[in-house]
Amino acid sequence: EAWINNGAAVRVSLVCFGDGKGAVLDGHSVSEIHADLTAGDTGRVIDLTQARKLSENAGTAYLGIQKTGPFDIPGELARSWLAQPNPHGKPNSLVAKPWSNGIDITRRNQDNWIIDFGTDMPEQEASLFEQPFAYVLQHVKPTRVGKREKRTNEMWWIFQWSRPVMRAAIAGLPRFIVTPEVAKHRVFKWITPPVVADKNLTVIARSDDTTFGILHSRFHELWSLGLCTWLGKGNDPRYTPTTTFETFPFPAGLTPSDTASPSPQPSPLKGEGAQRIAATAKQLNTLREAWLNPPEWVNWVRTKEEEQAGFPPRPVAKPGHEAELKKRTLTNLYNARPAWLDHAHRELDAAVAAAYGWTDYTPEMADEEILRRLLALNLNRAAKQNKS
Repeated sequence: EAWINNGAAVRVSLVCFGDGKGAVLDGHSVSEIHADLTAGDTGRVIDLTQARKLSENAGTAYLGIQKTGPFDIPGELARSWLAQPNPHGKPNSLVAKPWSNGIDITRRNQDNWIIDFGTDMPEQEASLFEQPFAYVLQHVKPTRVGKREKRTNEMWWIFQWSRPVMRAAIAGLPRFIVTPEVAKHRVFKWITPPVVADKNLTVIARSDDTTFGILHSRFHELWSLGLCTWLGKGNDPRYTPTTTFETFPFPAGLTPSDTASPSPQPSPLKGEGAQRIAATAKQLNTLREAWLNPPEWVNWVRTKEEEQAGFPPRPVAKPGHEAELKKRTLTNLYNARPAWLDHAHRELDAAVAAAYGWTDYTPEMADEEILRRLLALNLNRAAKQNKS
């Protein structure tokens, strides 16, 4: 057809066929093909499509905000607003905040900020923050007014999806965990409020090192790769709060429902297993941060106004180290996977395996055996929650 040669990108793939006596997948005969296009030949491949959401994981993982409009601004401009007075006497730091997206996590912090009027601030109140509101009036309103979606059109100074439930979940936490929606390596990182997480980050509303360690273990990585969707050419794994996080069977006693705390400042989790995971996770993070921002190359800076607002300091390259520091990214680190990083992850994996009660675990354990055990645990817990 003529339209095919008119700039269209068409992808056609024959993935399977059969004659009722079996099937063929990727050129190999198999006994069955699962819904995620993996084979189930004599149990050789685990059918992860059976996994079910676990109620113990609910209310923990969320997408970040979706702005829908040019609310983001350079850090230099935002910092120039922090010392400026407003008619109602409130500081601009209440609405001008550091902002983080996937690139800030996998590469380096881009020093981008965002104008955030919360979930339902009235226009009259928002206008009292003079300079931030004037910026949104000039740059955002023309892109929002006239849209068919009511919130986008009528509340043009508010993000399209401001995520009130997510905000409530992380309210008061000293830090929370994020992971990029799409990334070559499944990495997790800490964010300090009031930094705003973008929609291409999954926010996990926990501040304990134990949860961080479990998420960064080999077991959760394998599970996330097995349950994720794929983007691009099929080689970009996509992490989601629903299919990926809410189905994952955490070790007993360390599930999200166990790690939830009535206090906004949770203490370290008790128990030998939790403390071992926390210690190894903290060590992994400490070593990794030292590699990303070596003290010999980095100054940590923030203005007086940033400090007063509780904003975290920013890493700035010392003179002469700009080019070297630019290469220090999580993606580059995990591409290289130096011996110290591999050792730190093995220590973490051993601690998490012990929490599962897997006394026979070794780094050589097959991926499929790990997934088989995790799926059995998932289905067992799902069956119990259905009975209750």
